[in-house]
Amino acid sequence: MKSIEVVAAIICRNGTYLTTQRGYGDFKGFWEFPGGKIEFGESHEVALKREIREELGINISIEKFICTTDYDYSSFHLTMHCYLCNIVSGEIELREHIAIRWLNPYELNDVKWLPADKEIIDKLV
Repeated sequence: MKSIEVVAAIICRNGTYLTTQRGYGDFKGFWEFPGGKIEFGESHEVALKREIREELGINISIEKFICTTDYDYSSFHLTMHCYLCNIVSGEIELREHIAIRWLNPYELNDVKWLPADKEIIDKLV
């Protein structure tokens, strides 16, 4: 089975978390924490800042590591490293996603999450 390693930004603002709705692929319409694949030679932090800049047009600071989660999808194994982040500059642009929502901890179960991202919610609530 193919393995993919990614990073995800748990962006927090005023007690709410930024969630993004996928606009492509098999999981179009599902919600996730933004991020993406780590390129060869990149640290997790460099990859995360690059991915968020590419996907949302914003710059972030990484505050702390939250967790690593592993999930077996039908066609690949995903390892996702998650970091608590803040926006430091820029305005959010939807470049790959179709929507965003800022959810408080009690609203996190109100959206249809990608399975791997769903596992992170228990660590935030």
